[in-house]
Amino acid sequence: MADHGPVEYATATGNDLTQHQATYRTFVQLAYVGTLHLASIVIGLAIGGTTGHWLVALAIIAFAVIVAVHGIATGARLPSAVMVIIAVLALGLAAAS
Repeated sequence: MADHGPVEYATATGNDLTQHQATYRTFVQLAYVGTLHLASIVIGLAIGGTTGHWLVALAIIAFAVIVAVHGIATGARLPSAVMVIIAVLALGLAAAS
């Protein structure tokens, strides 16, 4: 049977909760930036593949790479979201022409 004594996590030697939290924040940042980066690339490929505007598609992909590197290096999330919005707007404009 389980022992119902005091919880020993807080008193355990080698308690590195702050390191665990930092690792989790880094993982979440990488997942967020990576997901939005892949979305931007897929939208860029959609622009090139469906409309034939490959120069616009390559520009979207190049800027997506720059924004992703910036997001990973600085921890910023907003530029990645803005990049996806710009890519969607570019898709709409390319499809309209």
